[in-house]
Amino acid sequence: MNNQKTAFDLSGKKALVTGGGSGLGLAITKTLIAYGAEVIILGRRKEPLRCACEELGARCSYHVFDLSNTGQLPSLVSELEDTHGPIDILVNNAGIHLKKEACAVSDQEFAAVVQTNQLSVFSLTREVAAKMVTRKRGNIIMISSMAAKYGIPKVIAYTAAKSAVEGMTRALAVELSPLGIRVNCIAPGFIATDMSSGALKNDTQRMSRVMARTPMGHLGEPDDIGYAAVYLASDAAGYVTGTVLAVDGGNSIGF
Repeated sequence: MNNQKTAFDLSGKKALVTGGGSGLGLAITKTLIAYGAEVIILGRRKEPLRCACEELGARCSYHVFDLSNTGQLPSLVSELEDTHGPIDILVNNAGIHLKKEACAVSDQEFAAVVQTNQLSVFSLTREVAAKMVTRKRGNIIMISSMAAKYGIPKVIAYTAAKSAVEGMTRALAVELSPLGIRVNCIAPGFIATDMSSGALKNDTQRMSRVMARTPMGHLGEPDDIGYAAVYLASDAAGYVTGTVLAVDGGNSIGF
């Protein structure tokens, strides 16, 4: 029983959560801290990061950085590890969205979404994983989307990037798991964040479609994603790698 009680304990672990100052990233950060981890949150805007750290206390720190600056990622990761110690857990949560009909999406718009949601995710993962490899331990968690599960109109760039993230999860897991690094992915369903709840409430037809194909009959809570991250980062998931965990109330299998 003692082992079972401590399997989810993240005490002494250091986590890096991108986009950790708001939305699902903040929920993930809060939950990791609740289970004992120290968390560095990364984002482009100082104020949400500062407010999050003020709320969460001494085990939360922040660093302002634009992940599209991929050329600066090697020095960023070295700086973070020099300041905070080895990164044990990486959560690639940061992302941007574009809702627009596919035929109206410009090359520049498509590239911007792919840059943040796919290319920057790989670049940061590569730099953090290289450090983890030398220590022969580590946990990497990607964040995908229902957009990678089935066709959703008007989000072509986001869909392409998140589908690539799921592919990277499997490929990286095969390559890195023999070196002591587990790589997994969470695919959130429709979660009651301020942004998504507001959008759905203003689009009753879309809300009806979401609920009709969600067997559990309600939106998820941000904490549901946080608990999934704790599980995948903890010893409780010690034999889990290369998986894409749908946290969606059954939406991806609903009829």
